[in-house]
Amino acid sequence: MSFAAENICWKIRSKTVLDGVSFTVRPGEMLGLLGPNGSGKTSLLRLMAGLKRPHAGRVMLEGEDLGAIQRRRVAQRVAFVEQHATTNASLMVEDVVRLGRFPHRGLFSGWSAEDEACVEHALAHAGMAHKRRDRWQTLSGGERQRAHIARALAQSPRELILDEPTNHLDVQHQMALLALIARLPITSIIALHDLNHAALFCDRLVVLKEGRVVAEGTPEAVLTEALMRSVFQVEARIAPSPYHGRPHIQFLPG
Repeated sequence: MSFAAENICWKIRSKTVLDGVSFTVRPGEMLGLLGPNGSGKTSLLRLMAGLKRPHAGRVMLEGEDLGAIQRRRVAQRVAFVEQHATTNASLMVEDVVRLGRFPHRGLFSGWSAEDEACVEHALAHAGMAHKRRDRWQTLSGGERQRAHIARALAQSPRELILDEPTNHLDVQHQMALLALIARLPITSIIALHDLNHAALFCDRLVVLKEGRVVAEGTPEAVLTEALMRSVFQVEARIAPSPYHGRPHIQFLPG
């Protein structure tokens, strides 16, 4: 077991956002987190990343309560890419990516060859090497998102958490990013809106509705026509794709 949520509850004032959420993420697995807007996906990811603590229940990382692990230790292995991450506008792309190395460096240690290699690797994999010296304010929304992905990769994480990472990306970069994450030898949790992308790339899925887990399992088991109606309020027909064999959802008008 790499990651686990155990009966997590989370509230904002009197409103219950997450109510008894439990699931596990296996080592090396790409887990897709699905659900309509307001279902609690972003709150759950922030709890899994250790940015907030649950009001009840706990997040477990390899058998340890995440809340009891030193923050630096968590940062050395868990990377989180937020949906609306911000960055100092005066920085260059390579400066942003270098921030991912900070958890691995001592207070007085200099910049090492390993640090530089991690940054170069991350820039290349995120498709941002040619933009390395561009200023942040000159980037498009999609380029900024890919720079944040590169920063997370430079962190050399063993667990990667991403909140709607394909937002602002064109189709080419959406597919490239998801294929990259699927190939990485790490554990990943990724919130997605595009259900066909989730079906194509994820090993398993967890579906939230109103702060509760309503389905968990493989894309083939989870993505059913009944779930489309009950969770997403749409009519759809689902069949294996003749091209890749994964479930393909065809939405019906009206």
